[in-house]
Amino acid sequence: MRRLRSVPALGAAALLLVSCVPQKRPPARGPVRYRPPPERPAYDAAARRQCLSQLSADGARYSVLPDRVFGGGCSAIGTVQLSDIGMPVTNLGAMTCPLADAFTRWTRDATQKAAEAWLSSPVVKIESFGTYSCRPINNVEGNKLSEHGLSDAVDISGFVLANGRRITVLNDWNGPDEYARNFLRAVHDAACRRFHIVLGPDANALHRNHLHFDMGPGTYCR
Repeated sequence: MRRLRSVPALGAAALLLVSCVPQKRPPARGPVRYRPPPERPAYDAAARRQCLSQLSADGARYSVLPDRVFGGGCSAIGTVQLSDIGMPVTNLGAMTCPLADAFTRWTRDATQKAAEAWLSSPVVKIESFGTYSCRPINNVEGNKLSEHGLSDAVDISGFVLANGRRITVLNDWNGPDEYARNFLRAVHDAACRRFHIVLGPDANALHRNHLHFDMGPGTYCR
């Protein structure tokens, strides 16, 4: 049975359900304005050093990126560029260190355990829609800033197996193969134990083709 966590207020839950859209959606016309991001804890250099040490201990190879602040509240603060986490992942850009560490552990542990349990071949590549994207939720003017705008989210669209098979969220979440369905739900549920917010096809139609993971405020798994 999949775990379901909720936020205290229904209004907050409604916002979280649409916290990302596939990055291949056409951009909104004209300048898109959005509410400032919520207040975050002050930047903590010691916590960053500890996170980088943990990321190294978890076996990741990475480059520390310079802090950058963009317009409209978007930023890439305390971010890294993952270069090797045991298997290639497409389209990865700047990621906050906590996101990168959670993603490394999810990739290393959850995906292969799920593949061993439900599939006859290990995962050799993960496909993503990317990480950083400066935009409001759903590209709707007036919505709050997406966690992607803070380099704090990643969208996963598919998995390639050693036997050449490709499993995608779009085709296999509700597809005919029971084992593929169970595999995707297993990696989704494992993500709920590592990331703050996890959204998949059961969240809403906007997530029909990817799993969204972020380390933003609150906890929610759907």
